[in-house]
Amino acid sequence: QVQLVESGGGLVQAGGSLTLSCAASGRAVRLNVMGWYRQAPGKARELVAAITRGANTNYADSIKGRFTISRDNAKNVVYLQMNMLKPEDTAVYYCNENPWRFPWGQGTQVTVSS
Repeated sequence: QVQLVESGGGLVQAGGSLTLSCAASGRAVRLNVMGWYRQAPGKARELVAAITRGANTNYADSIKGRFTISRDNAKNVVYLQMNMLKPEDTAVYYCNENPWRFPWGQGTQVTVSS
């Protein structure tokens, strides 16, 4: 059973930065395409960034140019560097494969104040 643990969220002012981490644990886990997802209150969960094992990346238009996804395959860790944060980035952020395969973690709350 793979367990995903997200961390690094918090409260930040608009224009600020945060770096999220996602650690995957489990027997012989080999992560394929990984994604960062977010879910704002009253909205569906959405994929905002994805990265292949070879570090090819893809971003949603809403965060393109502001967020950067990266990964460490040896450590089974995925990161999301978030810059120039906006109030509309406020959400709970989750990681999982894309398409999602593992049980969802608890997520990490990101709150951006105006």
